[in-house]
Amino acid sequence: MTLQELKPSVKSIVSNPDLSIDDKLMNICELLETNIEYYNWVGFYFKNGDKDELKLGPYVGEPTDHTIIPFGKGICGQVAVSNQNFVVPDVAAQDNYIACSITVKAEIVIPIFVNNENVGQIDIDSNTPDPFTEADERFLEFVCKEVAKIVA
Repeated sequence: MTLQELKPSVKSIVSNPDLSIDDKLMNICELLETNIEYYNWVGFYFKNGDKDELKLGPYVGEPTDHTIIPFGKGICGQVAVSNQNFVVPDVAAQDNYIACSITVKAEIVIPIFVNNENVGQIDIDSNTPDPFTEADERFLEFVCKEVAKIVA
């Protein structure tokens, strides 16, 4: 499936009244990881209450020890501070990268905004070098806008 073809499925998951928020988030993770060949780890991190840290939410992929990430640390922590998309074509070239797995070659992190506040993010790791394009960014921004409707 193309990124565009996945959009109706994302909308359908978000609007399903029979699923909890966590179930919706997990279904989105599974949808993306299953249908996009180079998405090897897909997960959500959210601001942990009033602390300056992120807490891991639903995800699909290899288990991770990084369940809490301080703001500013790693790619996710940097996005929590910058409020900007962060595309990393080569994680080995990043000084402030937190390695989750030796197989990860690239990462993309897109923030989720609710009422102009960065409340979390979608984080995707790829075992393929430099796979992410502007199309991935735009698609994941769409996903984050949909997710914002249910985490508000």
